[in-house]
Amino acid sequence: MISRREFLQASLAASAILTGAGLGPWSRLAAQQRLTQDQLLAFPDFGNVTLIHVTDIHAQLRPVWFREPEINLGVGEAKGRVPHVTGADFLKLYGLTPGSPEAYALTHQDFVALGRAYGRMGGLDRIATVVKAIRAARPDALLLDGGDTWHGSMTSLLTKGQDMVNAMNALGVDAMTSHWEWTYGTRRVHDIVDALPFPFLGANIFDVEWDEPAFAPYEIFERAGTRIAVIGQAFPYMPIANPGWMFPEYSFGLREERMAQLVDEVRAKADLVVCLSHNGFDVDRKMAARVRGIDVILSGHTHDALPEPVLVGQTIIVASGSHGKFVSRVDLDVQAGRMTGFRHRLIPIFADAIAPDPDMAALIDAERAPFKARLEEELATTESLLYRRGNFNGTWDDLICQAILSERDAQIALSPGVRWGPSVMPGEAITREALMGATSMTYGQCYRTEMTGDRLREVLEDVADNLFNADPYYQQGGDMVRTGGLGYRIDVSAPMGARISDMVLQSTGEPIEPARSYVVAGWASVNEGTEGPQIWDVVESHLKKIGTVRIAPNDSVVIAGA
Repeated sequence: MISRREFLQASLAASAILTGAGLGPWSRLAAQQRLTQDQLLAFPDFGNVTLIHVTDIHAQLRPVWFREPEINLGVGEAKGRVPHVTGADFLKLYGLTPGSPEAYALTHQDFVALGRAYGRMGGLDRIATVVKAIRAARPDALLLDGGDTWHGSMTSLLTKGQDMVNAMNALGVDAMTSHWEWTYGTRRVHDIVDALPFPFLGANIFDVEWDEPAFAPYEIFERAGTRIAVIGQAFPYMPIANPGWMFPEYSFGLREERMAQLVDEVRAKADLVVCLSHNGFDVDRKMAARVRGIDVILSGHTHDALPEPVLVGQTIIVASGSHGKFVSRVDLDVQAGRMTGFRHRLIPIFADAIAPDPDMAALIDAERAPFKARLEEELATTESLLYRRGNFNGTWDDLICQAILSERDAQIALSPGVRWGPSVMPGEAITREALMGATSMTYGQCYRTEMTGDRLREVLEDVADNLFNADPYYQQGGDMVRTGGLGYRIDVSAPMGARISDMVLQSTGEPIEPARSYVVAGWASVNEGTEGPQIWDVVESHLKKIGTVRIAPNDSVVIAGA
């Protein structure tokens, strides 16, 4: 087996080669104050295997603004470790220059100013250019999609994911796994999967009735004389984080023992073992430490973008970001059934620097054409940056909560802590497409109900444990539920049931009383039969009434124990 020292030597050698050629550190590009496609794609070929990884695109066909998190707290062994390092600390950790392209792409700092300098990121037509360039150099490269692909935009909602399916088929994906795909329901997933020209992998998806695997657990590819086993790991906690009634035929789960068995099984057949994962980064890190024999984990779900792989034992974990902002290229040297070295590049998809692929651009235009007028309708303008990503409320979430409070005549608003949704820059129009990019889901009904103070605290405690349990295997959700009209204190280091305190009704400043009932409205309930208007209609009505959005700083959540 390859040693830790050999791994580090291979990684450092790759870095030295790239730096020596003047092509690696993005800070060189920052000094030139310009970006070119050739510089972004330059990569000296290495070894005999190339993996291309995309994940968590969330149906973003076109370039977007997307602000990385300001707060991404780690607990337990993850505290202070990537990916739970943000802003200036992130730049310092990786030796990156403030104000540079990488500072803009990878952190929240000076996002508005740097965004205006460097432009939008992503776009499947630009990704197609990158993929074709890699394949021109490495014809046997494998393109692997980590899931959360068919969901997250207005066009994907209206076409039930078909726009993204058509685009990813054209991109030439070799295999994928899944998460939000399942929120279209079992029948729709099967309709799509039955027609896919590549495997839909899910080693941890079982048929409930027969308690047996329901989808192909892995695929073995023969590329350049090397056998590559790709094991697919779907999001383990589907029925907890999303409505289980939409896919009752299947159970999910982490299934660590099964993963270990499959790794042993494919080791007898393959030279390289890759896990295409939608576990989330901390879960992948724990799994890598406990399941021996995985060479590469391509990590998804938590939207982390890391400029270097993380080494756990003899496994490298690659995190490729979200919303189409990055493509990872991993070159590996595999000899006699052993990985003897690797080189990695997290390629930033700067939309102004990378030329759109004409074929993909034409396909995207065709997919959007039936909805173009509705997509581009301007609903309001914003003076504030609208963003979502982070452990607690973002300005998009604040706007949604304000709309819920106003339009549903509620005292308290709850909005899910989902990680997807592009940003909107100050001074821009909020189009229907932008709104739908933050709200599109198949269970978007905005309910109105009553909850006691005790019940509200239970909800917050439950979500907090999904996010801040010290054991990654019990982190089963997204970020913290967003609140409007409700303030509270959270101690992220406290045990389950003891994290939430000092709950306050913000309209009056009064403490939340345990036995008292409050009018609560929210959306994205996992309960079947939830009634109410769609959340995008609620927010659209609010936007048209106010005309201009201004979001004040939100200090409703006091964080302790970080």
